[in-house]
Amino acid sequence: MTEVSVTLCEGDALHAVVEFDRAQGAIAEARDFTAAFLEGAETPGGPYPAQDVDDARLVVSELVTNVVKYAPGPCRLELSLHAGMLEICVLDTRPVTPVARPRDPDRLGQHGMEIVLALCAGVETEAVAPYGKRVRARLPLG
Repeated sequence: MTEVSVTLCEGDALHAVVEFDRAQGAIAEARDFTAAFLEGAETPGGPYPAQDVDDARLVVSELVTNVVKYAPGPCRLELSLHAGMLEICVLDTRPVTPVARPRDPDRLGQHGMEIVLALCAGVETEAVAPYGKRVRARLPLG
């Protein structure tokens, strides 16, 4: 982890950013950062359920794993929490859009985007100049 910042944004949204190099440890650090972010967030009904935290950790893990496996440079993880929705953004230096492969229970591995799409209310990818991309996933909470 190279940089961490957490800010309270307008409308009571909570935003956190962390940057990683491409080292394998980035996946576990990203999962732990996400769990700590949600566990530290205050909600009117108390802490987020463990299943929400686990789902968020899984989505982050799958997206950051893609970076570690395929992108040639660093990774930036942005988390934004507002109105019962966790927005997870992962920025990397590989311009290729990740795609979910057709369902195949016999295939070993490469199910990450299938998992992300199954858990999230929406997933978008956009190009980031001068190179790279941002994958934005919206995970409903609560």
